[in-house]
Amino acid sequence: MSRLEPSRLHCKPSPLRRAGVLMGLTVLLALPGCGFALRNSQNFAFETVAVTPEKNTGVAAELARTFGPKLLSLAPSAEGIAPDAVVDILEEAREKAVAGVNASGQVREFQLRLRVRFRLRTPAGVELIAPTTVSLQRDMSYSESAALAKEAEERMLYRDMQTDAVQQLVRRLAAVKTLAP
Repeated sequence: MSRLEPSRLHCKPSPLRRAGVLMGLTVLLALPGCGFALRNSQNFAFETVAVTPEKNTGVAAELARTFGPKLLSLAPSAEGIAPDAVVDILEEAREKAVAGVNASGQVREFQLRLRVRFRLRTPAGVELIAPTTVSLQRDMSYSESAALAKEAEERMLYRDMQTDAVQQLVRRLAAVKTLAP
């Protein structure tokens, strides 16, 4: 057996590896300077909120899940706790329009639209955000030979738009800094 020489026990990092580490550190240090920051949890002017209509299965239900422990019923609880603010989902409309046809008149592309109209108010009725509309759209190709797959894709696109709409609503609700008119 040969004994290893002491100089072989300590491997020096290659210049290429050093350059990679240096480049990585440079990027990490430069990111905050360009305005990049991870999203933090939103800070709201209210501690508790109610979402109406309560039994809606669309945007209102997803918004209610987003608020989680901050969510209260509009009716005061047994302890007399009422929400600080109320988000009214005034309208949620899903539309599907033909966006393109081929030479023989068969549909080749649809445009899916989701429109959500909401407002933010206090339980006393003071309007904090006037009725506002959030509109989203997605294009979807269509093929009769894959009709079932396209139906599933349509549901997925609507679910994706619903999630995007809820995120936009939450950002707009976070922009309210006080509950006073």
